[in-house]
Amino acid sequence: MSTHHSHPDIIKRLKRADGHLRGIIEMIEAGRPCLDIAQQLHAVESAVREAKKVLIHDHLDHCLDAAIDATPAETRASVAEFKAITKYL
Repeated sequence: MSTHHSHPDIIKRLKRADGHLRGIIEMIEAGRPCLDIAQQLHAVESAVREAKKVLIHDHLDHCLDAAIDATPAETRASVAEFKAITKYL
């Protein structure tokens, strides 16, 4: 497993989103208005999307840097991994 410099920030973002999502569940259970719930769901969705974007971009930067210094076989593996992760963009 490789750790990138953005991982601590991503963890913070996801923990915040997790807490927020738990709050949304409580809102639903309490019978809060659908508009309020939808707004909060949109905020969580945006937070998760941003965390994914940061993770993928950081991984691509790391993967491409590693491929530059790698042997041909390692380079092919890095390129294959690059292709695989881009489907999540």
